Amino acid sequence: MASDSTFDVVSKVDKQEISNALNQAQKEIAQRYDFKGVGAEVDFSGESILMKAASEERVKAVLDVFQSKLVKRGISLKSLEAGEPYASGKEYRMEATIKEGIDQPTAKKITKLIRDEGPKSIKATIQGDELRVSSKSRDDLQATIAMLKDFEDADLQFINFR
Repeated sequence: MASDSTFDVVSKVDKQEISNALNQAQKEIAQRYDFKGVGAEVDFSGESILMKAASEERVKAVLDVFQSKLVKRGISLKSLEAGEPYASGKEYRMEATIKEGIDQPTAKKITKLIRDEGPKSIKATIQGDELRVSSKSRDDLQATIAMLKDFEDADLQFINFR
Protein backbone atom coordinates (compact mmCIF):
# COMPACT_ATOMS: atom_id res chain seq x y z
CA MET A 1 0.00 0.00 0.00
CA ALA A 2 1.44 3.36 -1.04
CA SER A 3 1.82 5.98 1.67
CA ASP A 4 0.44 9.50 1.40
CA SER A 5 2.49 12.23 -0.21
CA THR A 6 2.50 15.55 1.62
CA PHE A 7 3.65 19.15 1.51
CA ASP A 8 3.47 22.03 3.98
CA VAL A 9 2.02 25.46 3.28
CA VAL A 10 3.82 28.19 5.24
CA SER A 11 4.13 31.97 5.23
CA LYS A 12 7.67 32.96 6.15
CA VAL A 13 9.78 36.02 5.43
CA ASP A 14 13.59 36.19 5.42
CA LYS A 15 14.48 38.64 8.24
CA GLN A 16 17.87 39.40 6.67
CA GLU A 17 16.25 40.46 3.41
CA ILE A 18 13.91 42.79 5.33
CA SER A 19 16.90 44.29 7.13
CA ASN A 20 18.69 44.78 3.80
CA ALA A 21 15.62 46.44 2.24
CA LEU A 22 15.31 48.71 5.28
CA ASN A 23 18.97 49.75 5.04
CA GLN A 24 18.61 50.47 1.31
CA ALA A 25 15.48 52.55 1.96
CA GLN A 26 17.28 54.52 4.69
CA LYS A 27 20.15 55.30 2.32
CA GLU A 28 17.83 56.38 -0.49
CA ILE A 29 15.76 58.60 1.83
CA ALA A 30 18.94 60.24 3.15
CA GLN A 31 20.16 61.00 -0.39
CA ARG A 32 16.98 61.98 -2.25
CA TYR A 33 16.39 65.68 -2.87
CA ASP A 34 12.62 65.57 -2.24
CA PHE A 35 13.22 64.22 1.30
CA LYS A 36 15.64 67.01 2.31
CA GLY A 37 14.37 69.07 5.25
CA VAL A 38 11.17 67.09 5.87
CA GLY A 39 12.58 64.88 8.64
CA ALA A 40 11.87 61.71 6.67
CA GLU A 41 13.18 58.49 8.17
CA VAL A 42 12.37 54.81 8.44
CA ASP A 43 13.44 52.68 11.43
CA PHE A 44 12.93 49.17 12.75
CA SER A 45 11.60 49.31 16.30
CA GLY A 46 10.98 45.92 17.89
CA GLU A 47 8.46 44.07 15.73
CA SER A 48 7.27 47.05 13.70
CA ILE A 49 8.73 49.42 11.13
CA LEU A 50 8.23 53.10 11.99
CA MET A 51 8.18 55.75 9.26
CA LYS A 52 8.28 59.48 10.09
CA ALA A 53 8.08 62.69 8.08
CA ALA A 54 6.82 66.28 8.31
CA SER A 55 3.67 65.72 6.21
CA GLU A 56 1.25 62.91 5.48
CA GLU A 57 2.26 62.78 1.80
CA ARG A 58 5.96 62.44 2.69
CA VAL A 59 5.20 59.53 5.05
CA LYS A 60 3.36 57.79 2.22
CA ALA A 61 6.35 58.47 -0.06
CA VAL A 62 8.67 56.88 2.55
CA LEU A 63 6.39 53.82 2.59
CA ASP A 64 6.54 53.71 -1.22
CA VAL A 65 10.35 53.75 -1.16
CA PHE A 66 10.41 50.94 1.43
CA GLN A 67 7.90 48.86 -0.57
CA SER A 68 9.99 49.23 -3.73
CA LYS A 69 13.07 47.99 -1.85
CA LEU A 70 11.11 44.98 -0.52
CA VAL A 71 9.97 44.06 -4.03
CA LYS A 72 13.52 44.33 -5.38
CA ARG A 73 14.64 41.94 -2.64
CA GLY A 74 11.96 39.38 -3.55
CA ILE A 75 9.65 39.92 -0.57
CA SER A 76 5.95 39.93 -1.37
CA LEU A 77 3.99 43.02 -0.34
CA LYS A 78 1.28 40.66 0.97
CA SER A 79 3.48 40.14 4.02
CA LEU A 80 3.70 43.90 4.77
CA GLU A 81 0.80 45.33 6.73
CA ALA A 82 0.95 49.14 6.83
CA GLY A 83 -1.28 51.28 9.02
CA GLU A 84 -2.64 54.74 8.35
CA PRO A 85 -0.53 57.89 8.90
CA TYR A 86 -1.23 59.68 12.18
CA ALA A 87 -0.06 63.00 13.58
CA SER A 88 2.38 62.88 16.48
CA GLY A 89 3.40 66.35 17.58
CA LYS A 90 4.84 68.20 14.60
CA GLU A 91 5.41 65.09 12.50
CA TYR A 92 3.39 62.34 10.91
CA ARG A 93 4.09 58.68 11.65
CA MET A 94 3.08 55.39 10.10
CA GLU A 95 3.66 51.92 11.49
CA ALA A 96 3.99 48.77 9.42
CA THR A 97 4.41 45.16 10.51
CA ILE A 98 5.69 42.07 8.76
CA LYS A 99 3.19 39.20 8.86
CA GLU A 100 4.65 35.75 9.40
CA GLY A 101 2.84 32.48 9.83
CA ILE A 102 -0.68 31.66 8.76
CA ASP A 103 -3.28 32.89 11.26
CA GLN A 104 -6.38 30.79 12.04
CA PRO A 105 -8.93 32.66 9.86
CA THR A 106 -6.58 32.54 6.84
CA ALA A 107 -5.81 28.85 7.46
CA LYS A 108 -9.54 28.10 7.55
CA LYS A 109 -10.01 29.98 4.25
CA ILE A 110 -7.23 27.94 2.65
CA THR A 111 -8.63 24.60 3.88
CA LYS A 112 -12.12 25.58 2.67
CA LEU A 113 -10.69 26.54 -0.73
CA ILE A 114 -8.87 23.20 -0.97
CA ARG A 115 -12.03 21.31 0.06
CA ASP A 116 -14.29 23.19 -2.38
CA GLU A 117 -12.10 23.60 -5.46
CA GLY A 118 -9.27 21.12 -5.09
CA PRO A 119 -9.16 17.45 -6.09
CA LYS A 120 -11.31 15.18 -3.91
CA SER A 121 -8.42 13.05 -2.61
CA ILE A 122 -6.73 16.03 -0.90
CA LYS A 123 -6.77 16.39 2.89
CA ALA A 124 -5.61 19.61 4.60
CA THR A 125 -4.91 19.90 8.33
CA ILE A 126 -3.96 22.98 10.31
CA GLN A 127 -0.79 22.57 12.40
CA GLY A 128 -0.11 25.71 14.41
CA ASP A 129 0.83 28.46 11.95
CA GLU A 130 1.18 26.17 8.93
CA LEU A 131 -0.90 23.68 6.93
CA ARG A 132 -0.12 20.08 6.01
CA VAL A 133 -1.70 18.94 2.78
CA SER A 134 -1.73 15.21 1.99
CA SER A 135 -2.96 12.88 -0.73
CA LYS A 136 -2.10 9.55 -2.29
CA SER A 137 -1.65 11.21 -5.70
CA ARG A 138 1.34 13.51 -6.24
CA ASP A 139 -0.40 14.94 -9.32
CA ASP A 140 -3.31 16.09 -7.12
CA LEU A 141 -0.82 17.76 -4.76
CA GLN A 142 0.82 19.61 -7.66
CA ALA A 143 -2.61 20.74 -8.89
CA THR A 144 -3.35 22.03 -5.37
CA ILE A 145 -0.05 23.98 -5.30
CA ALA A 146 -0.92 25.54 -8.67
CA MET A 147 -4.36 26.51 -7.32
CA LEU A 148 -2.92 28.04 -4.11
CA LYS A 149 -0.36 30.16 -5.97
CA ASP A 150 -3.22 32.55 -6.82
CA PHE A 151 -4.31 32.93 -3.16
CA GLU A 152 -4.72 36.65 -2.41
CA ASP A 153 -4.79 36.94 1.41
CA ALA A 154 -1.26 35.81 2.30
CA ASP A 155 2.18 35.20 0.83
CA LEU A 156 2.43 31.40 0.74
CA GLN A 157 5.42 29.10 0.28
CA PHE A 158 5.30 25.34 -0.25
CA ILE A 159 7.93 23.22 1.51
CA ASN A 160 8.67 19.58 2.37
CA PHE A 161 7.11 18.08 -0.77
CA ARG A 162 7.42 14.32 -0.20
